[in-house]
Amino acid sequence: MIAERYRARADAFEAKVAHVREDQWDNPSPCARWTARGVVDHVIDMHGVMLSRQIPRTDDPLTDFREARRQVQEALDSDRAGEEVSTPSGPMTLEDHIDQVVSDDLVLHGWDLARATGQDETIPTADLERLWAAATAVPAELMERFRTPGAFGPGIEVYGPEIPVPEDAPLQDRLLGYVGRDPVSKSF
Repeated sequence: MIAERYRARADAFEAKVAHVREDQWDNPSPCARWTARGVVDHVIDMHGVMLSRQIPRTDDPLTDFREARRQVQEALDSDRAGEEVSTPSGPMTLEDHIDQVVSDDLVLHGWDLARATGQDETIPTADLERLWAAATAVPAELMERFRTPGAFGPGIEVYGPEIPVPEDAPLQDRLLGYVGRDPVSKSF
């Protein structure tokens, strides 16, 4: 199930990367410090973090993402998936760590990339429901840490400050606001 979920999310993210025009890579993203290219670079870096290695880079973000996803998918499809790894949240299996970090990142950063490059921003309902349940289940003291830049390492910010969104807003808008993204504003 985890490997299949990762595969589907990686397919969707890869499609977004493939549709970025050359003149859009420097567009600002909803992540304040990153351009569209910066979003993809971050996702690739996090794939490497999951595997405790650096992903080789070229000048092509699509090629680089494909290599990163190949390595993660290979780990998910191997005996390594069940190995215990140390994480900032405590020990868990490699596949659970991938599922809770990089796989979820593909959804949220897929939205960031879509917003930055004018692509379809719709997050699949199943992903919305799963991410909403996970985000709102985080205890308040841990959520404070998630919202603190650098709490999990230099340059790492799990969530930004919450952006108020009406309670009756669509679930996608509520999720995005909760994790620190403005679902309405197109300006950065």
